[in-house]
Amino acid sequence: SEKMQRRQSSKTPKQPLQVNHKNQTDLSAWRKGGRTDPGNSVQNHQSPNDQKNDSEQVSLEQALSYFEKVQDRVSLKKSNVLQKHLAAVESTALQRGLPPEGFDVLLNVALSGKLADTVNTRLLKSLIPASVIPESCVVSSVSWLCVSKCSDNIQLLFLRWLITMFDFVDHKEQIHALYGFFFSFLQDEKMCPYVCHLLYLLTRKENVKPFRVRRLLDLQAKMGMQSHLQALLSLYKLFCPELVTITLPGKMKSYFKNSEGPWKAVINTVRQRNQANSPVSQLLILGTSQPQSRKRKWNTQLTIPASSTNRTNLEEDRKKNRVDLYSTKESAFRVEQLQTFSQLLQNIHHLEFPSQMGSVLTNPLLLHYMNCIKDESIYLRLYYWMGQTFQEECTWCVADNNQYEEEFKDFLEMVYKTECFLQEGFSSCEEFLYKSLPLWDGFCCRSQILRLVSWIPLSGFSEMKSYLYDPLSQLFFTSSLYFKCSVLESLKELLQNWLNWHVIHLDSESDSQGHALSTTLSGIVNVVAELIHFVGRISTVALRLEDDSTFLLYFILDFYETVCDMYLRYNLPLLIMPPAGVFYPALLSMDSVNLNQLCYIMYRYRTNLVAAKESELSKKKILQFKFSSETYQEYNRYIIAMVGCLWTSSAFQKDIHPQGLHMDEELLKKTAVQEFKTSFNIVYHPAMMGYAVLFLQQAWPDDTTFNFSLIKGKKWNWYLEYLYAQGLQGLKVFIESSINRVSQAS
Repeated sequence: SEKMQRRQSSKTPKQPLQVNHKNQTDLSAWRKGGRTDPGNSVQNHQSPNDQKNDSEQVSLEQALSYFEKVQDRVSLKKSNVLQKHLAAVESTALQRGLPPEGFDVLLNVALSGKLADTVNTRLLKSLIPASVIPESCVVSSVSWLCVSKCSDNIQLLFLRWLITMFDFVDHKEQIHALYGFFFSFLQDEKMCPYVCHLLYLLTRKENVKPFRVRRLLDLQAKMGMQSHLQALLSLYKLFCPELVTITLPGKMKSYFKNSEGPWKAVINTVRQRNQANSPVSQLLILGTSQPQSRKRKWNTQLTIPASSTNRTNLEEDRKKNRVDLYSTKESAFRVEQLQTFSQLLQNIHHLEFPSQMGSVLTNPLLLHYMNCIKDESIYLRLYYWMGQTFQEECTWCVADNNQYEEEFKDFLEMVYKTECFLQEGFSSCEEFLYKSLPLWDGFCCRSQILRLVSWIPLSGFSEMKSYLYDPLSQLFFTSSLYFKCSVLESLKELLQNWLNWHVIHLDSESDSQGHALSTTLSGIVNVVAELIHFVGRISTVALRLEDDSTFLLYFILDFYETVCDMYLRYNLPLLIMPPAGVFYPALLSMDSVNLNQLCYIMYRYRTNLVAAKESELSKKKILQFKFSSETYQEYNRYIIAMVGCLWTSSAFQKDIHPQGLHMDEELLKKTAVQEFKTSFNIVYHPAMMGYAVLFLQQAWPDDTTFNFSLIKGKKWNWYLEYLYAQGLQGLKVFIESSINRVSQAS
């Protein structure tokens, strides 16, 4: 037969199947759906006699030939031949996976009912691909479900296998054509969750029909609010909102039951063993030799899987497309042909998107396609795939996953780079963060998690405090100085991403919406204000915990450098002053960099507040938002304190802030500090005294007394020019904008 010829052409000389007993996976544990134990051997399923005599085991070719020819029901216990061939299939699957040509034979015998369910179950659990699974064998296997030859349990196990191996199937068009057949199985309550899962993976817009919507609604009325039915209805509603008019829950942690228990651990073992034995295989073959990851193929190079890139049969496939009722249209442009940006532009409207969503994340051309063609179904498929991967691979949410930490880091890094490329956060990533942060230790995958935090989408205003701020603050206060700075940097980037999103969407919304814009803008203002207040609270506490660390203060002021310019730079009608617990440590900082940065921040606050006040006084347009008078009052109190410190040497007398520097003169005299009034001006300030010493050395090189009182009058102006020449531009713009100098002309 043709199948036998294919198998014969790929034969290798028959050699004994060498099984490394030290590394062999325990098949009995695998059958029960647990993790594999490298301490046991497949030989446990054979009698001691067989183990002794079968040092030269039968080859996989012989086993496939045996199963292809078997006709009558054979007892496993009484047939040593069946035991040998079954063990050969299992050991090969566990060692290196099965070749594509083996699936047709094994699926046919497992679903035909020729053998007992015990054998069929072991065969189905042995169907681990070394590379890909031919679509044709899946279609022929589905035909066995029509004749009811196999038991319900075998049918259920087959569906679970198909869902788990969906990404390994080389093509999907013929399977898509069986959509109606799979839909008919929804009436079976046991199979319904897995059928919904499979339909979720297969659904396209053309599959959404009124009769199918009615059927799902009837099932929901009969079974209640089942998560798998809601998932399929949500997808239908996305494609055809006019057909699904009921209200569905917005977010769910998990729509579907875990289908991959019997196979997941084995896929991991096979992948690792194949990579160890063939270190160059992935370089020689375009992602086709082995599955590139534990299930979803998201690590390493994430090339387009072989299914879509079998160039040797490309012309043959095109000929078949003309007559094959299941195939895609001839005009469809295959992903593996996409090599340049110009090809993307020429074929953007008939590009055939790959079924394996993991292959999209590292392909810039496909990411460009996602950006240009806002197809909600693509994003939904991507979110579903990412959500499943997050749920299954998180090293601190899933037991016994610590050994895959480096692999999970690579995945998180890839997701972050994709978000940067698309300039938007993923809702599935947001859900993962909300779910996992309360369990996170702040150490595992730290940089990757904090980077993902910076791309949380601007949505879910009410959820931020309980899901993000509370768990993050607990880690923040109990972790190191470096961790605190990393969190502040991440929150600054989060704020910038939100503000950039607002700028991009502002024009398009204002052109057409009117009152809707006011509602949207109000929500944005609220969530941004909540973030800024949160950073203000944790910054105040952190400075006390870290003894006003200069390093920490730099990151805090860096955050407020974005806050102070939100009105003019990002067109957001919101300005929030830093709390006193941040402002005064910066004003009295021992470091000139932080003091200079504070001066620049106060200058930008002034520029934004003046522009806002002018807009309020102008009658050219009616403002929907006005700054609070408390913002102006807080700014004025801070300016009085800064000018009193740096310029007029009157901070202790004129500072009117409740948490400020005001002290009675009698109390100041008790400190025994001479010239206490000038302690914090630009000459005597601890952050500026180093510049004053250098200036005196240049102005009076022969004077070694360092008499700071010499810096006055014209020398004061020279000193200012010297400070500006040292790069203190923040101090310069602050003095020029906020201080009226009598001697400015000179």
